Amino acid sequence: MADEMHAPIPKPAPNADAPRWRSLALAALWVQVASLFGLVAYVLWRGNAAGGLDELVWLSAFDSFLAALVMWWWTATFARVTLGQAISTEPLPGPVAPGAGQLRALRAAFPWLTALRLSLWFLTVLSVVNTSSSEANPVALTALLTVWGAAIFASNAMYGSLARLAPNPADPLGRERLLGWLNLSAALAVAMTVVNVVPTAGFSSEPNLTSQVVYGVAGLLDVAATLLAFRALQTMPTEA
Repeated sequence: MADEMHAPIPKPAPNADAPRWRSLALAALWVQVASLFGLVAYVLWRGNAAGGLDELVWLSAFDSFLAALVMWWWTATFARVTLGQAISTEPLPGPVAPGAGQLRALRAAFPWLTALRLSLWFLTVLSVVNTSSSEANPVALTALLTVWGAAIFASNAMYGSLARLAPNPADPLGRERLLGWLNLSAALAVAMTVVNVVPTAGFSSEPNLTSQVVYGVAGLLDVAATLLAFRALQTMPTEA
């Protein structure tokens, strides 16, 4: 019997799910930006209700506000990178290149956010070292400070990796570097969510239910947005 001729079955386009992952990632990232601005209001409200806005309350609120701005510019830059659109910041005649303003703002702001967070971390370390009568478990305290410091470092690397990738989104090494930091940041975001929701006995004050819900939801948004950003970058067009 003669072999039957069959029409060739078309292969699915590479990265066919890329637009869906990109849309989900951007939606989650913009929700995270809004939640960080909301966290600023919550920190100020809670501090005022607790008896006054002292220096630590203002520093915490400023940290969340600066983090919201950095995440805003990071998300705007990420939106172009995942479309394969290079962002040029070279001074050229004519209109400013699309996305150049957000990229410049990101490059200028994220080192200050890292410096602020490292300062708060270092002051906490000094406080722990100088408090010999602390009742906190030293192992739990060491784990808390280690996770916090690692999260600061990973976030800084994540911001910087995207800033370096933006002028050339097709760079495979740059993409792999950013993917690695997104992966690590997601894992550390899980750990930081636990730290913020579950107090360390003898070190952290007992949080109320409202604070646990607020910081728990913010942490879960961070984890979800980071994982979706990882997937969107992983599936983005590589031939751009």
